[in-house]
Order: sequence, then C-alpha cells, then structure tokens
Amino acid sequence: MNGHEFLRRLNKLAKGRKIQVVYEPVHGKGSDGTVFLGAEYTTLKDLKKEIGPGLLSKMCRDLKIKPKDL
Repeated sequence: MNGHEFLRRLNKLAKGRKIQVVYEPVHGKGSDGTVFLGAEYTTLKDLKKEIGPGLLSKMCRDLKIKPKDL
C-alpha cells in the first residue's frame, strides 16, 4: 500500500465513522505530511512510496485504529 491508497482507505473508514480526515502536506519535512483523523494525527511519508508493515502499524497506532480496519 502506498500513501495515496492509505489516504483513500482512511477516508472511507472515517466516512463510516463520521470523523473528519485532513491531510496537510506542508506540516512535514520534504515530501512528508501530517494526517489528522479527528483529534489524532500521524506523519505520512511520501504519497508515492510503499508503506512497510512496521510503519503502517505505527501510523495506525498513532491514529488509534487497527490496520485490519483499513
């Protein structure tokens, strides 16, 4: 899964839970950005690169969701 797919799946999950998702590409170094899911947030690496399983689980933990929910 790459960054674009992660955001797409996160938006679908948030729509079902009626939570707002905001991606701010300016809040990060280089090509990194910040994803807000309600009051929780995490850093999203380059949108075009693949997200490894370790980083995916860390990002989901930051957002207080389970990777299988995506």
